[in-house]
This record gives sequence, C-alpha cells and structure tokens, in this order.
Amino acid sequence: MKLLLAVDGSGCSDHAAAHLAAIAGAWREAPEVHLLYVHPPIPIGRVQTHVGHDTLENYYREESLPHLASAEQQLTAAGIEFTRHIHVGEPADVVLRVARELACDWIVMGNKGHGAVAELVLGSVSHRVLSLAHCPVLLVK
Repeated sequence: MKLLLAVDGSGCSDHAAAHLAAIAGAWREAPEVHLLYVHPPIPIGRVQTHVGHDTLENYYREESLPHLASAEQQLTAAGIEFTRHIHVGEPADVVLRVARELACDWIVMGNKGHGAVAELVLGSVSHRVLSLAHCPVLLVK
C-alpha cells in the first residue's frame, strides 16, 4: 500500500498526519508513506538567471522544512518510515502528478490549507485533488 501524505504546515495537514499515524497499523503490512510538501515558485520572472540553481534549490529546501516538521515528528513517533519529497509548483497539480508517478494507492491531506484567500479565488487544493485524483483521497478536518 502506497500512501501520499501531502502537507502544507497548516493545522489541517497536522491533523491529516496524526490521522495517518493513528490508522497506519490497521493495514496488514506497513504502508509505504511518501510525505510531500509543495513550495510555490518564487514569483520573480526568471529568478534562476540571477541566482544559481543550487542556491535556489537550497532556498526551497530550507523554506520547506518547517512545513514538514510536525508531520515528520508525528510519523516518526508512530514508528512509520517515510520518504520526504519537496517539489516546487502549483500544489494541486504537483500532488496529482507525484501521486501518479509513485503509483500511490491513496492520497491523504487536510481539507483546508494556509491559502484561505487564494482558495476563494482559485478553488481549494483539496477540492481539485479530490476531483482529479486517479486514486482515493482521504481529506482530514
């Protein structure tokens, strides 16, 4: 069983991590858990022409780690092994792509994230993932 836990550091994504940690023992075999954080791209034109690739990658990594910390702590405390993934892009599109690429059986995520204003204008990440995912999606309040 492959599970993709998509987090954004919000309270709802913390609840999703806690829920996954609580139910992981229900499967006969330990699930293969992939922990994903999607960092929005820097909105400055062609920033990579002014900043080296390694510098930009380090920036995204350092900015992403605090958003992953709570979920990582919860999974580790529950004895669940996981693989960390940090990607850059539009969150819903990246979650959907990574879930397909990894052939995940489930996507687990919070039902609301940090972007309340963006959700009003663009629609929620969770709604888009739920609508377009190739596999079941577990949304946690």
